Amino acid sequence: MQRIMCRAKIHQAKVTEVNLKYIGSLSVDGGLLKVANIEEYERVQVLNLQNGERFETYVMKAPPGSGTICLNGAAARLGHVGDELIIIAYSLVEEEKVKGFKPKIVFVDEKNQIVRT
Repeated sequence: MQRIMCRAKIHQAKVTEVNLKYIGSLSVDGGLLKVANIEEYERVQVLNLQNGERFETYVMKAPPGSGTICLNGAAARLGHVGDELIIIAYSLVEEEKVKGFKPKIVFVDEKNQIVRT
């Protein structure tokens, strides 16, 4: 048996842009993706702490170090600049590995720069 586990999380990232006319997805600072071990085009769940919206999309890599968190396409309707998001990636984990399993959690500051992992 396998369980779906939180594998990676970027905690309280601030939305820096919204772009309704862009073709889909969530743009995330490539440095954050690297540290969180989230790949470009990987499916993620996004939780908006300001309005309670929860949605799934895929991530696209923004320039590393830019602090970019951009809601694109339809997702642009689900938040505003300044909203805080939790971005979560999940994995299937074999039952025998669940007990010792730990997700990678990346905490960021108000400019989406890493403060701790």
